[in-house]
Amino acid sequence: MSRLQVVSGKGGTGKTTVAAALALALATEGRRTLLVEVEGRQGIAQLFETEALPYEERKIAVGPGGGEVFALAIDAERALLDYLQMFYKLGSAGRALKKLGAIDFATTIAPGVRDVLLTGKACEAVRRREKHGGYTYDYVVMDAPPTGRITRFLNVNDEVAGLARIGPIHNQAQAVMRVLKSPETAVHLVTLLEEMPVQETADGIAELRDAELPVGKVIVNMVRPHVLDEAAVRAASGDHRDAVAKTLAVAGIAGGTKLVEPLLEQASEHAQRVELEREQRAVLTGLDVPAYELPFLGDGADIAGLYRLAKELRKQGVDA
Repeated sequence: MSRLQVVSGKGGTGKTTVAAALALALATEGRRTLLVEVEGRQGIAQLFETEALPYEERKIAVGPGGGEVFALAIDAERALLDYLQMFYKLGSAGRALKKLGAIDFATTIAPGVRDVLLTGKACEAVRRREKHGGYTYDYVVMDAPPTGRITRFLNVNDEVAGLARIGPIHNQAQAVMRVLKSPETAVHLVTLLEEMPVQETADGIAELRDAELPVGKVIVNMVRPHVLDEAAVRAASGDHRDAVAKTLAVAGIAGGTKLVEPLLEQASEHAQRVELEREQRAVLTGLDVPAYELPFLGDGADIAGLYRLAKELRKQGVDA
């Protein structure tokens, strides 16, 4: 399995929750996973019910079987200071530039610099090794920007490499792209069984393929169980209304006749949703990308819910 797992998705699909669950699923049997946030929202800290993440790798959870999950909120300004120190040995001079506002200018105005720094920091964690030669982390999971921006976010290093023909910036950009366009990386897209997220997923996959970035899995999130199908609705309507009322009465429900219409209306809405979901599944199947499905969490995405989703991912073959 690829060591850099990038998770993207349309807003509202739960991509941060899925990224956190994936990090837990991969942190098994002594393995170490780094969960990286790049958007500055502190969503990971909220999910794991911990204080805001600093610009340092911090252990936040223990995975099934004793693995460890570390987390890092990448800050573009701090990453640039690291970059200046690594390649130019600026040290205190770099901190002086920050005071003058040059660092803020570079990370907010200069085209592409911010994304280079964010992706570069994640790729550094992928390549990092311990003194004994083994990798520091078995996996790095990135909670990446939404689908509409993911290809440009990951591919920006190519643009920078084209602008800087020689020198450290060129070499850094090339090194990052070697990781992002290799089998070491997989870009997963999170969706719901709804028309707009599915269409954006299809568009995102096409863009990733055009950019020669490695598409991983489609992760269908918040899947609800199918309680009734169209046949069941038909059986409960029409001539069977009296039978439904009688069944409610036998069950001891007072005023059962008044409940028949609302129940049949809800059943009809459920059947329509099932049909729409069936159509969207067909679209996803046509994308020719392997898929996972995760259940809707009625109690919300708390820590217990994350472990439940991680277990489901393992069951469906994560790291198999």
